[in-house]
Amino acid sequence: MKKSALQQARAAYQPKLPKALQGYVKVKEGAPTQSVDNQEEIKALFPNTYGMPLIEFEESDTANTARMNVGVILSGGQAPGGHNVITGLFDTIKKLNPENRLFGFILGPGGLVDHNYKEITAEFIDEYRNTGGFDMIGSGRTKLEKEDQFEKGLEIIRQLDIKAVVIIGGDDSNTNACVLAEYYAAKKCGVQVIGCPKTIDGDLKNDQIETSFGFDTACKTYSELVGNIERDCNSARKYWHFIKVMGRSASHIALECALQCQPNICLISEEVEAKDMTLNQIVEQLAQVIANRAAQGNNFGTVVVPEGLIEFIPAVGRLIQELNDLLAAHGDEYKDLDKEAQRNYILAHLSKENAATFETLPEGVARQLSLDRDPHGNVQVSLIETEKLLSDMVAAKLDEWKKEGKYVGKFAAQHHFFGYEGRCAAPSNFDADYCYALGSSAAQLIANGKTGYMAIVKNTTAPAAEWKAGGVPITMMMNMERRNGEMKPVIRKALVELDGAPFKAYAAVRDQWAIETAFVYPGPIQYWGPAEVCDKPTMTLALEQAK
Repeated sequence: MKKSALQQARAAYQPKLPKALQGYVKVKEGAPTQSVDNQEEIKALFPNTYGMPLIEFEESDTANTARMNVGVILSGGQAPGGHNVITGLFDTIKKLNPENRLFGFILGPGGLVDHNYKEITAEFIDEYRNTGGFDMIGSGRTKLEKEDQFEKGLEIIRQLDIKAVVIIGGDDSNTNACVLAEYYAAKKCGVQVIGCPKTIDGDLKNDQIETSFGFDTACKTYSELVGNIERDCNSARKYWHFIKVMGRSASHIALECALQCQPNICLISEEVEAKDMTLNQIVEQLAQVIANRAAQGNNFGTVVVPEGLIEFIPAVGRLIQELNDLLAAHGDEYKDLDKEAQRNYILAHLSKENAATFETLPEGVARQLSLDRDPHGNVQVSLIETEKLLSDMVAAKLDEWKKEGKYVGKFAAQHHFFGYEGRCAAPSNFDADYCYALGSSAAQLIANGKTGYMAIVKNTTAPAAEWKAGGVPITMMMNMERRNGEMKPVIRKALVELDGAPFKAYAAVRDQWAIETAFVYPGPIQYWGPAEVCDKPTMTLALEQAK
């Protein structure tokens, strides 16, 4: 594989480890845990892995050096730093015993079921140190939830004499890891399952998981791009740029980009939902800011929009929930109808309130809401051009105001969606270190006989040597939610908290940013230079962890 000059230099970077992971470790166990909600239901579903204690690693003179083979899976969407989780896992199991072997299952959980794997060797893994992407072994979205999948996986696990499987993924993938751990524990297979917290969306976090890996790098990548557009915007002074960023279920990325770049407007889905705002109210709010700037002679600006905004508009959210249930129950009779017949079918089967909402949506959006779901039964909101929908509706509102003499400016829009640009970026120093430590923690959880745990690293705003590593029972983070028309156990997503420090910091200055041109241009991720530039965490994490 040909390497760029940057990649060659980056390969030499040695990720920093918490002091407790630099040598041998011992386990310090905390109190028993319980799930965040629905305790009786979760306990009944996971009797063998429920209630386990929190774990923190401490330095030790001894370790379990018994020989063990480990399997690893990359699951779901890509996130910067995934390769470093695998390198941290590899280096630690080899340090425990050079005869230990690591097997990567190809293209996600499907590789385990289909017995598609590759042994990860020292020579092979050295090509991927500190690199972005998941191309070392690829990723996939196969859900591990059926007994025949578990049994097929067990065949190759037995064949390769694998002691434990590490699943690197987001909330759904780690829910699957928990189900797999419970199944193997119930059958006394002697196979451990460990998860690692991945998602650039930043919504896999709680009291134990301070941040999911990839969020830091993705936000720095998107913020560079938003800053570049702001600078262009401030140079040409003739366009309003509507910029959609990743974040289907939460607005953490949009908020972080706003804190870093200071756009004129940043919509926060959770606030829209809390205020029970309609699509028209959002459009009026945007149009008013644009009109206010036009009155100063500034017919330009930037608007940051979270990808999942449309689902958080309460009326649309209620519509989507009923559509999900309707299509889950009657998808077969619906899918072969023509376009017009599908629309009529939906209107005939929706409640009166939701049918009325469906009829008021622009045709393209209504059509998208009624199309195929993703593997988890969710609307594929990334395909909805929310940024264009908003700018079109704003243009119509401004034309209306112009006729009434309320608006005298010019309005021209440009549209951007930053998604894939951030998912496979070379990891920042923070993510390179954080992911390597997560991989090392996963290895130590295995060596200490744990299953049904997620590797964690805490105290992450301190220097890396002071980070605290350990594990959290996955069941601790679970509750029951409706998916595809059924109640299922899932890890609770973390939304932007409107009383949290990051949102409050933004809310305190957004009125000023709305009228002024207060743009900040963060520039590219820095790998070399002063630590205060190169190693700093996201503003979200710094604000949340401020003591």
